Amino acid sequence: MNLISQKKRLKDRVCNSFARWINDVVIPFNVVNYDSFKVFCEALGHYGPGIKPPSFHEIRVPLLKKEVENTCSAIKDHGETWAKHGCSILSDGWKDKREMTLINFLVNCPKGSMFIESDDASSYAKISEKMFELLSKFVERIGVHQCGSSGHQ
Repeated sequence: MNLISQKKRLKDRVCNSFARWINDVVIPFNVVNYDSFKVFCEALGHYGPGIKPPSFHEIRVPLLKKEVENTCSAIKDHGETWAKHGCSILSDGWKDKREMTLINFLVNCPKGSMFIESDDASSYAKISEKMFELLSKFVERIGVHQCGSSGHQ
């Protein structure tokens, strides 16, 4: 068997195993569009055969803690850009399967957009004063001097 057909067989085996797993645990298909998925596949390929998957505890405790630290670091890094170049607040509202109104808050800057938080606004989505209060608190949290045109001096 030549190297090309052997590589194709290995790739087919990997892709079929992945497809079986993704269907077994009901993960959305669009995960393959994430850059982090491509990074994961590359890292897995560099390790080679015989890697032991992380345990339930490893995923739940030390690896989750590390991801929280990475996220906090990314937010801090973005925050420095907000302070230097200004930023824009983005929000969108939507209803989930249970008809709860959820509002997402993101911050956009030259580094890109970053999701910051989500709020259950089911009880007050139609009350403009409450919505203004929610947005105002978020702007204060980010820093009013960094938002919109006031961030550019």
